[in-house]
Amino acid sequence: MAPTPIIQEIKLPDGQIITIETGKLARQAHGAVVVKSGATMLLATVVSNEEPMEGIDFMPLTVEYREKFSSSGRVPGGFIKREAKPSDEEILVARLVDRALRPLFPEDYHSDTQVIINLISYDKNVAADSLAGLAASAAIAVSNIPFNGPIGEVRVARINGQFKINPSPAEIPTADIDLMVGGTMDSIIMVEGEMKEVSESEMLEALKVAHEAIKILCQAQLELAAKVPGAYPKREYCHETNDEELKKKVEEATYAKVYEVAKSALPKKVRNARFKEIFKEFIESLGEDVDEQTIKLAEKYYGLVQYHAMRNMILNESKRLDGRGPADIRPIWCEVDYLPGAHGSAIFTRGETQSLTTVTLGSKLDENKIDSATFVGSERFYLHYNFPPFSTGEAKPLRGVGRREIGHGNLAQRALKPVISEDIPYTIRVVSDILESNGSSSMATVCAGTLALMDSGIPISAPVSGIAMGLITDEKSGKWAVLSDILGDEDHLGDMDFKVTGTAKGLTACQMDIKIQGLSFEIMEKALTQAKEGRLHILNEMLKTIDKPRPELKPHAPKIIKLSIPKDLIGAVIGPGGKIIQSIQSETGTVIVIEEVNDKGVVEISGTDPEGINEAKKRILDIAFVPTVGEVYTGTVKSIQTYGAFIEIGKGTDGLLHVSEIDHKRIANVSDVLKEGDKIDVKLIAIDEKGKLKLSRKVLLPKPEVSG
Repeated sequence: MAPTPIIQEIKLPDGQIITIETGKLARQAHGAVVVKSGATMLLATVVSNEEPMEGIDFMPLTVEYREKFSSSGRVPGGFIKREAKPSDEEILVARLVDRALRPLFPEDYHSDTQVIINLISYDKNVAADSLAGLAASAAIAVSNIPFNGPIGEVRVARINGQFKINPSPAEIPTADIDLMVGGTMDSIIMVEGEMKEVSESEMLEALKVAHEAIKILCQAQLELAAKVPGAYPKREYCHETNDEELKKKVEEATYAKVYEVAKSALPKKVRNARFKEIFKEFIESLGEDVDEQTIKLAEKYYGLVQYHAMRNMILNESKRLDGRGPADIRPIWCEVDYLPGAHGSAIFTRGETQSLTTVTLGSKLDENKIDSATFVGSERFYLHYNFPPFSTGEAKPLRGVGRREIGHGNLAQRALKPVISEDIPYTIRVVSDILESNGSSSMATVCAGTLALMDSGIPISAPVSGIAMGLITDEKSGKWAVLSDILGDEDHLGDMDFKVTGTAKGLTACQMDIKIQGLSFEIMEKALTQAKEGRLHILNEMLKTIDKPRPELKPHAPKIIKLSIPKDLIGAVIGPGGKIIQSIQSETGTVIVIEEVNDKGVVEISGTDPEGINEAKKRILDIAFVPTVGEVYTGTVKSIQTYGAFIEIGKGTDGLLHVSEIDHKRIANVSDVLKEGDKIDVKLIAIDEKGKLKLSRKVLLPKPEVSG
């Protein structure tokens, strides 16, 4: 007999119905729910080991999001007909959920915890990623796993001036604000999205709308959990062993020294070396018999000393690790056209963070193909971000692209996408290689990407800059400070990482992660205002190097032209087995792509040699020639008759130039005026019912003056 599930219904103000069901599927997981809206269904599970992982002092959380192709009635493409490794889109959704959940697990909880969200049914009118965070949180809510939630996660979009929660996939492209927002009943803790040059106040308004919906989702989860017998009480745990006496020793012996180094404005490597010396001196002071467990505990307490010293220095003295004030930006230098072989290139360096970014222009064949359970298509602008280990002075194996690299690249791509017109015929690939890193390499990528695009000659509508903002708070004193252009250590030891990008006109993208609960809109507004000042400063520094796109592409960059031919002539251009089009490409050094669009054949010809492109164009137009009444053609005289001449105006297409249409004056013998092989201009004046072409040369000649 099937179990009876426990169901909670959520009704959003606009009438959307979401249901959460538990107790029917995946009952051996510690928490499992099915979230449904329309025909979209997500199965979310959570399992957390009873015992902590050995030797760690962080939350070992893993979040996976997977889309089953069967959810939309599709079979996976490619040779292997099963779901393989997660796509970039699946990784990005998993990151959104992870970033909203992670800050709300207790700091001293160290059990390996895994959240898995599966899309098991898909409705094209309901975006699955808008429900993933809710599903994950609800699974935790009905478990006995300790968690300071629940959280809600929604998409908020502004469409035709109106805000909408969880719009359909078809509506999202029309929005000028598109944000994913995660939060608790009390505050927002995660934001990511893109905008079309909107103001800071408009973004804040969107966040407030989102938070009202989040409160509804959180309340529903609390009500659901109250119905589930196993949800309370939460499990008891003890994952840390502490030594208060040792902790006090570490603080007394090292705090003043750490504070002094912190306020000395030393370079990152020197500062870290001094911090290590202080800790080494403390361990040596404990004697030779100190055991490994004591050293590990002391290291943990020493980390807390660094945490508090840096934060207190900023709050009490308004001074940061590198000597800057809260709103100061690190020195910037830029260079473009650094790589002669690239179609566009730029170096952007801010402090100890550096990006070398390239632009490569391609044809339609170079589009980034996307084939997922919920979307099949391609993108003609895409950005890749690489973070090699040498950028932080480390030696690590190169294991391929990680989740962080995919996430940072996606943020930079969203930041630049609004300023790239859809009318640009090229596929554009931007690649950022981070050569040095000490804070906010994704924002350096945005800046370098803008410079490289302008260097390539791509006509972006406006340059984009980006900045990462931080936050330091003290709950006891109520003090707080917003930091502009944060260092890596300020990100690690601070309470917020808020990345903001935009043009001089407005915002284009953002990403915010909060490590504390209860962030007020007052602080968020201050962060956005200070970020705008920093963005504009960085933008002005960039424009000193190049202030607008180059008027032309680089000589070695490909050139693209587009033609339109009748749909029924596509096959003639391609030829049997592709023989004709392959021959044209080979002999002209071009790349030709033909596709059917709106009952027409759209031909894209790309190449670096203008003569080759023109020759390919001529040969395609010869094959797909369609005579048009009223058009003027340069034709070749093919034969002479007593009544006129036959003129070839296109390959295999002749028309009759009657003797009466050769000139305004009377012509006795056609051969007196025309010879076979002559090139003449003629106008197509008619096509009769049998398809025969009638030409005129006379209409192109000036009329003779009539004598008085």
